[in-house]
Amino acid sequence: MTRSTTSRRPGLLAAALAAIGGAAVPGDVLAHALDASGAPPHLGWSYEPWVVACLLASAALYVLGVARLWRHAGAGRGVQAGRAITFAAGWLVLAAALVSPLDALGAYLFAAHMVQHELLMVIAAPLLVLGHPLAAWAWAFPPAGRRALGRFFHRPAWRRPWLVLTGPLAGWTLHALALWLWHVPVLFDAALASEGVHALQHIAFLGTALLFWWTVLGAGTRREQGIAIASLFTTMVHTGALGALLTLAPVVFYKAYLGTAPAFGFTPLEDQQLGGLVMWVPAGFVYVVAGLVLAARWLGGSRPVARDRTPRPIAPADPRSAAPRPR
Repeated sequence: MTRSTTSRRPGLLAAALAAIGGAAVPGDVLAHALDASGAPPHLGWSYEPWVVACLLASAALYVLGVARLWRHAGAGRGVQAGRAITFAAGWLVLAAALVSPLDALGAYLFAAHMVQHELLMVIAAPLLVLGHPLAAWAWAFPPAGRRALGRFFHRPAWRRPWLVLTGPLAGWTLHALALWLWHVPVLFDAALASEGVHALQHIAFLGTALLFWWTVLGAGTRREQGIAIASLFTTMVHTGALGALLTLAPVVFYKAYLGTAPAFGFTPLEDQQLGGLVMWVPAGFVYVVAGLVLAARWLGGSRPVARDRTPRPIAPADPRSAAPRPR
């Protein structure tokens, strides 16, 4: 964030983004605005009813499903204890990103908004996928409900689109599109101006990240694992390019932060540069680590780390068969 950075000429892509940003939403219609004094606002916890409801429902269904699965199949069967802990960690990161004061701070600082988005996409999403949530949620339903769900999801009308949607090409493409399109200034500022658009942005980031990590961590064959490594590498490249663009651009793309960043001691350009660094370096590090782990498994011929398989319950033993035979 030096003066020499701000003296560089914008590249073609930077200029294009800046031009699009000219149509950004004006600051006076922001959903979260500074008070008249311009002082930093009081940042509290956010309790959006639908967000809290989704978080509580996902946790309750997971706990109920794991408890029921272990009661039928044995402790640690189907969903191992380590995977349950992984899901809990991902859930806590997700809750921190959406409910903690970080969510409110993201309306005033672009850098905080980037931290929130990276928590959703590169921390919470892979942890949740590793926790085998579909297996646990399925077992949260009674046997008749599980059978009905199984019949529904095995119908060709649903199964074929699902197989395409969860394929590596679709997962990679949808996630890349969500990242780049939502960082177009007019769309990003629109998310700050409307709670509904903001919610849609977060759903797109988290949903496509879950699909992406599902394809990466669920790779089974060596061919699928090779594709997963390529997906991680190319995602690291294009997200790093976006982060570098935000860091090195000499112009402010997001007009919504022009009047809010100074209240926290940052110029709008410094705020944007810091947010770009968050996307560029820490997020890239996660992709590198995940890629190295998958590469080690690929070279060693190991099994996948997150294929979601729901085992059938083990029938309880007949008590009569356990009784000693009379002599």
